[in-house]
Amino acid sequence: MFTLKYVFFQTMFRVPSLFPSLSIVLSRGLDAIGANSLVFDRRRETFLHREAIKTITHQQQGQNVVHYHFGSQIEGTTTAGLQSDTDTLISDNDINIMLDWSDWKRGMINLLMVKDESTPTQYFLLQRVRSDEPLPETRAVEPDDVIDSQGRVFYSNLTVIRHCARLFGAQHLRRGPSNSSHIDFDVVHAFSCSSLPPEILAWFDAQRPGHWPPTELFEIARRCPCFLVPDGYRGSPTEHLEWRITPNLIERHLMFSLNDVQKKCLIVLKILKKEELSKYLHDECKFTTFNCKTALFFTLERTPSEVWTEQGLMECIVRCLHTIREFLIQGMCPHYIVENVDLFDKKLCRECQVRLEKQIRVMIQDDMQVLFNLKIDNLGERLMQLQLPQQVARFPDQSASICGILASEMLIWYNRHFHEICKYLCDNSDTGFYLGAINLINRLSLLHVRGTLTRYENTGAQFLMTNLLSSLASVTSSYCIQTDQAVPQEVWQLYSETLDTNVASSRLKLASMFYCRGDLQRAAYVLDDVQQRLDNSVAYVCGCRPLLDRLPSDAFCQYALRNGNPETLVRKIAFGVRFLRQEMYCAPAILWFEMYRGVGDDAAHRDAMSRCWMDWAVVDPRPFMLYMQYLTFGGLRERQRQLRALQGLMDICSNIELMHNLYHPETAGNLCCHCLEMEGRQQSALFFYKFSRILKPRNNAANWHVRRLTGIQL
Repeated sequence: MFTLKYVFFQTMFRVPSLFPSLSIVLSRGLDAIGANSLVFDRRRETFLHREAIKTITHQQQGQNVVHYHFGSQIEGTTTAGLQSDTDTLISDNDINIMLDWSDWKRGMINLLMVKDESTPTQYFLLQRVRSDEPLPETRAVEPDDVIDSQGRVFYSNLTVIRHCARLFGAQHLRRGPSNSSHIDFDVVHAFSCSSLPPEILAWFDAQRPGHWPPTELFEIARRCPCFLVPDGYRGSPTEHLEWRITPNLIERHLMFSLNDVQKKCLIVLKILKKEELSKYLHDECKFTTFNCKTALFFTLERTPSEVWTEQGLMECIVRCLHTIREFLIQGMCPHYIVENVDLFDKKLCRECQVRLEKQIRVMIQDDMQVLFNLKIDNLGERLMQLQLPQQVARFPDQSASICGILASEMLIWYNRHFHEICKYLCDNSDTGFYLGAINLINRLSLLHVRGTLTRYENTGAQFLMTNLLSSLASVTSSYCIQTDQAVPQEVWQLYSETLDTNVASSRLKLASMFYCRGDLQRAAYVLDDVQQRLDNSVAYVCGCRPLLDRLPSDAFCQYALRNGNPETLVRKIAFGVRFLRQEMYCAPAILWFEMYRGVGDDAAHRDAMSRCWMDWAVVDPRPFMLYMQYLTFGGLRERQRQLRALQGLMDICSNIELMHNLYHPETAGNLCCHCLEMEGRQQSALFFYKFSRILKPRNNAANWHVRRLTGIQL
């Protein structure tokens, strides 16, 4: 194991007299940019909920996988200005990774971890082993499999890469072991090891000088699996066959054990890395946030626990910088857990190491005055302002807005994975959506009763079950309307019990069902109720788009600051209104066109996300409410209320900013055009349908409306 020479701690380290007061100022400044206890906890809870809903959704679709979030987001060690991406690891449990032959399992895909003296440290080859008996496989199974001179068949990491390339198409992005469709997401497909390899076991027995990590943390770490990710050693002749071992889950538990001061220390290191140290790197060189985290771990081992206080924050930052300097001087950054791994190897050249060491030395000698120049999150200006108590605050506290964004994006993911479940039931269930949904609800209920789900998975399962029950009510009602039957009492009970899945969409679907049954008075009553609920404290989210590109209202952010649980947040969330084809008789006929929006080869031009929902009608709550008001009040001969609804819909569709904030602007526009048709303004409607077609030429129901109004073939 690499050993550090901590001469700086013993002979050169000094604590300037201004450091304790500056530490308090810095800590307060970090609090204001969301680096505080509440946001740390909220980030962790948010991403634990997100990984749980992903896991339970995919497992109920027959995929034996577990999702994990790693890195800055779930650890809480980021800020808005750092713009950290989201790191996800998907562990495929259908693959049995064998450390030795005793790990073999009958009936599974077995891969044996193999290495020799030429295999780089931290890397393994995966040899195929037969599933019927513990013998080496002799034939290639996948096109990228490689058979060596000894007849051994090796599973190539290119198999995963090519699969992701097919899945994401033109949106495929590859960065190291990550394969995703969006620059803000790093998604790594990995295999879980059945036992810990020697490279990691050595960490548990290593001699340590201090108090950290505590004994109980080692006990947790021993139970954590490690993972093999598809990432070969750069330049190796077998790079395409190599898989890197990574102890992400152990590292995550280490990060979860940190106190607020330790997390703030790491955040400052990351800001310095991004804003100051990056200036001294060549384009091909990288000094990473993982290097900063590693320095923190080593510093924690050798720094007394009493130093890690708010008044000691500056001292702790400088101690970590000394650790980084020692890495740079010795030309090696050791991995904290995996034995004999240099994190600088192939990433940071010697010239850049020298330049970084010099710059860090200058920063320390200047008593860290560099902090007052930091632009990220306006941290430097905040620090100067906090030193002048008479000054009026120029920068608001960001905690509420961060909590609002976290809450909104968490519910986006909840809604998106419910869409995935619906798509799966529509496309893959042998018994059809109705019985498939009932079977799924029963399975989730059984898992809950057996106590096999985590707290986060239970919340996700409850969300899926409640929303599925809401869909079942609508599907049954659609069938009853189609066949001119009375809606059973049990269905009315389902509607009643599932109205609070969110603020608006379930109620709007109920109003739509009433309208389609001809019960206009009850439809109007529900629509009035929805209008009162859609106040400024409501956040609009939809799983049809992965990211929130606008800040929720201040009122919602304040609510999210106080409430972080999905079960509470749905009281202030309005999801997009979704109608499956099985629900079409509960939807106005104009939305049927949305369910068949594809013309010609349009379906071939859908990305991985839109393929989930484009065979349904999905519309934003407020435009749909106004459209339903127009229909309902027209049927009730309340002309003034009908015109007010039309004006409200036109105000949205004529406002570029408001349309940009919709998840489905073309659908809202199509509803507005249909109102113009019903007003006898066919030429105006046709003009805007054609304009919509110009803005979104493919997968737009406006194509059908142009054909409908003109009779011209597209």
